[in-house]
Amino acid sequence: MKTIKIILFASLALLLFGGCKKILQEDPKATLTPGTYYKTQSDLDGAVNAMYIVLAKDGSWGFTSKMFSYFGSDDLTTDPGLNKADQRDFDRLSGGSTNQSLPAEWNGPWSCIYQANNVITVYKNVNSTDSLKNASAGQAYFLRGLCYYYLVRTFGQVPLVLGTIDPNSRLPRATVAAVYASIISDLNTAKGMLSTKLEQGKPNVYTVSAILSDVYQTMAGWPLNQTSNYALAAAAANTVMQAGVYNLNTPYDKVFTTNNSSESIFALQYNVAASLPQRSFGSTSVPLDEVALDGSSGWDDFYPELTFFKDAPKCTRTDLTFYTTLKIRNADNVTFTLYPWSDSHTHARHPYYKKFRAGLNGDGVNETATTISSIQPSTNKAYDIMRYPQVLLNYAESSAMSGGGPTAQSYAAINQVRARAGEKPLTPGLSQLAFRDSVVYERAYECAGEFGVRWFDICRLQLLPSIIAVRDPSENPIPAGTNVQEKYLAPIPYAEMSLNPAWQQNPGY
Repeated sequence: MKTIKIILFASLALLLFGGCKKILQEDPKATLTPGTYYKTQSDLDGAVNAMYIVLAKDGSWGFTSKMFSYFGSDDLTTDPGLNKADQRDFDRLSGGSTNQSLPAEWNGPWSCIYQANNVITVYKNVNSTDSLKNASAGQAYFLRGLCYYYLVRTFGQVPLVLGTIDPNSRLPRATVAAVYASIISDLNTAKGMLSTKLEQGKPNVYTVSAILSDVYQTMAGWPLNQTSNYALAAAAANTVMQAGVYNLNTPYDKVFTTNNSSESIFALQYNVAASLPQRSFGSTSVPLDEVALDGSSGWDDFYPELTFFKDAPKCTRTDLTFYTTLKIRNADNVTFTLYPWSDSHTHARHPYYKKFRAGLNGDGVNETATTISSIQPSTNKAYDIMRYPQVLLNYAESSAMSGGGPTAQSYAAINQVRARAGEKPLTPGLSQLAFRDSVVYERAYECAGEFGVRWFDICRLQLLPSIIAVRDPSENPIPAGTNVQEKYLAPIPYAEMSLNPAWQQNPGY
């Protein structure tokens, strides 16, 4: 793993989390001896804050590059030209280890893991109360488990680094089963250390249960196919549901224009003024041919594939999800003409994502129904990693798959999501697989375009052949002869393979 040294200024930590009051030098490779600089609770707080910052920053989970290898999904595509080669290659199932954006998916989680290891190594020796120390360690165990969860689903076998190590160490890649075992261990440890308190940007016991539900459900599918884990997934989701601390009372569009809504279970926090911007909202999913009154324009980074858009349910959620009428500025540079997405006046002839435009109360795209004042790439919008509807849908699917089919409770869970979306209740009497497919379909549109949600469903259920079969011919072409079975995992970045010559690259790369 590459050594990455990042200077984290106290003002940034203070603005985001109210953390330490001195400069921290964070070395995710743990080449320093943590015991020499973690002495007080203030030191420990600063180290905990650093975990979130290295994960949330632009080169990690702060920009859409965090999900470029997931562009094989049908809810994501990009321009056939322009400077979109990094995401376009994966959209064509042709991405390689030298892809310039791939390191963000690798280095970001590792930076957080190394910082978490520092906290876990020293927290017991810090001069503080057991309650405060355990709260710090609980966050470290949670984030380490969460980061490994993204790494194992993206890259498959990865090394297990569970303590401070020498920077020259070259650990082997652990089996997928071993990585999942470590994830579950970390999350269960975190659950025993965290409280039930709801705090913005911080995990609690319900956060852990929500992620555990997702982990167990994933383990029930490819590549482990441990179907006994469906019951564990349903139980973990039910824990969150029975707690009654989250709900779907926030209107769907408001979830994406406000921070930490009533359904937000875990979200990374952002602050543009503190040099930690969220750039997965605003410009990134705005058409290139939309130009604001101030001259700013969209980046055209991603939008949905045509088949995915056309297969969306007819409901208010769909209307709030997709942007289908473009505002093209006229030659007078003052007025705009409205064109449907398929019109010849538009560049991409695709719909876009409406829900990622505004950012936090319009700090992304500032617009009216007929004009655009400005289009900003850096927003203060918190990024939700886990939302309550995901828990409800996980429960619906896993409860049905762990028994003989869907129960009344299974239907009740999915119907909560459908009701908020403006859909009718799901037809009763479905078979086990038909019900599961209905839940997967619902999740695709509830979480359309969100951080790997659709892609990870495609992977665990091996859906690429069926998705490719109905792919619109106008999309970026997938080369003939592509072995799709080898495309569910991303390649290990070239730099990491060079540093670890004993590793064997994932098949197909």
